[in-house]
Amino acid sequence: MIGQELLSDVAEIFEKQGRLIALPADKTSVFVGDTHGDREATERVFERFLDMDHVIVFLGDYVDRGPYSAGNLELILRTKLAHPEAVFPLMGNHEGWAVTTFSPADFWECLAPKDEQRIASTLSLLPFAAWHQSGVLALHGALPDTDSIEAIRDIKLGSPDWRRITWGDWIDAPGTVLDPGALGRPAYGRDTFETILNRLGLKALVRSHQPHAPTHLYEDRCLTIFTSKAYGGTHRHVALLRSEKAIRTARDLELVEI
Repeated sequence: MIGQELLSDVAEIFEKQGRLIALPADKTSVFVGDTHGDREATERVFERFLDMDHVIVFLGDYVDRGPYSAGNLELILRTKLAHPEAVFPLMGNHEGWAVTTFSPADFWECLAPKDEQRIASTLSLLPFAAWHQSGVLALHGALPDTDSIEAIRDIKLGSPDWRRITWGDWIDAPGTVLDPGALGRPAYGRDTFETILNRLGLKALVRSHQPHAPTHLYEDRCLTIFTSKAYGGTHRHVALLRSEKAIRTARDLELVEI
């Protein structure tokens, strides 16, 4: 099981870096969708992109569903510890166990109570989002209803905006709140997306969370990627935001199969 020393060390880094990560403008950002216990996918990402020219942003959901949850999470945390300014795991709903339980949760439910508490406490410190000055925001689910990008730093764990970020779905339909999420997954439509994205001055959202969602939505301003075979898919993709490329929509990010 993941050791206490590793958990303490990465918790210290998460607390220092905060809830919003500002990505460097001079490096290529690699966005990784849900890995869900697919340790092989994570290994491939590190083998290919862990170098001086890239920063790697994981968009959440590292455990449950796949067969190697503990190993996948430990690999990400150890690599974060070794490369704190190059690897940025964000919080997904499956890292929010300290706030709310859910199902399926095969990883969490098999833990001893002490391990469950320690891991949940550490993951509760994960950042919520990563921002690039080209106008790209990356997070797990849906956009928070904030007045600025900077306001994400002050979102509280378990708050309505936290739930939007970690649990929120997008639906290809007009409207605002299409499903309030009484069972855990609030769903939002085109009007909500366009209103918030424009208010925040963004050009594109990069997210994961919905493995069967369209890759591009809303005039290509919303990109959904998935980087796990946990749902029976045959392909794993990441998205590259190259430092030298002008961004107009999410189509300007490069999709790469790993």
